[in-house]
Amino acid sequence: MQKWYKKNNKNTHSPVVKKNDQPAQKNFAAIDLGTNSCRLVIASPTPASFRIVETFSKITRLGEGIINDNELSRPAMRRTINALKVCAGVIEEYAPIYRSRFVATAACRRAKNCKEFLDLVKKETGLTIETISSKEESRLAVVGCIPLLNRSIKRALVFDIGGGSTEISLARITNSGKTFIEGFVSLPYGVVTVSEAFPSQDMTNLAYDTIIERTHKLLKEFDEKHQISEAIKRQEIQVIGTSGTVTVLGAVHLNLPRYNRSAVDGISITKQDVDRAITKIKRLGDEGRKKHPCIGAQKADLTMAGCAIIEGLCSFWPIEEITVADRGIREGILLDLMHSNQNKPHFGKKKKVRPPFRRFGADAGKFAKTKQEK
Repeated sequence: MQKWYKKNNKNTHSPVVKKNDQPAQKNFAAIDLGTNSCRLVIASPTPASFRIVETFSKITRLGEGIINDNELSRPAMRRTINALKVCAGVIEEYAPIYRSRFVATAACRRAKNCKEFLDLVKKETGLTIETISSKEESRLAVVGCIPLLNRSIKRALVFDIGGGSTEISLARITNSGKTFIEGFVSLPYGVVTVSEAFPSQDMTNLAYDTIIERTHKLLKEFDEKHQISEAIKRQEIQVIGTSGTVTVLGAVHLNLPRYNRSAVDGISITKQDVDRAITKIKRLGDEGRKKHPCIGAQKADLTMAGCAIIEGLCSFWPIEEITVADRGIREGILLDLMHSNQNKPHFGKKKKVRPPFRRFGADAGKFAKTKQEK
């Protein structure tokens, strides 16, 4: 079921901008087109952060079946284009958009027919969508989570479990308050690709353990390079998780009768709480997960896949606590656009401030190169 709603005036400090009103502040737009979902947010800046004006989210499973032949299927493309038509309509409703950036992630990175798909998106919706690298995806997730960083800890490990890949970033906060990314690793699987690789109704123990073991192997070099395990033991790293599975764990831990973003975003849950929530989700079984108000039929299989990835991370590193983030790439894009290059995580040297983006255009800016790339 698609979500498209205006923020209630009672829950904000500023009135919602209406179509025919003169906007008090500039509107910014971001689209995160993932392997599983299409998400849009329109917001206007505030002195501290931004105020959400409008959001839209729909599960389209763009990457459905991509593990078979590395191509986007016609039904998946059609579902996604229909969702993007809604996005285009919402954006038009709040025109003029001062700056915007629309990005696609793992499914489009992997698909051989990505260009054909994005050309069709442009033709049918007017939206220009760019396919970003796993490095850029990782950076944007960190940017989106900046408001949750504990400034007294100085380092943060941010993991973002997507539909087709899992991005893990190690960020450091300098004494001046600026944030940069020390390193990142991209696991080549996410909740959609894992659930399709092991398509039984209820994920078997063997499949679950296979994901955990593979996660351990892929993390080994990254961990050794940055000595993450030792730093976590010394409580020098804050661990932040951003994904649908992480927020589900938060909601299950809180025993919410239905999902509530304001209750979940920013809470900290202990490793023991994570284990208990995962055990509860496993015991529900496939039918129970489909009926659970914070999971539902569309996420039942994906949640088990996500739990396997999270358990892989938590059993590899000596994690004692996870900060739950109901935020990520979209919020990262908005903060990027609103604050340009000021105080945003970066690799290596900073670039010059980018000019305003064209309406419905894509941000052509690229990463500053790392030392190894220079």
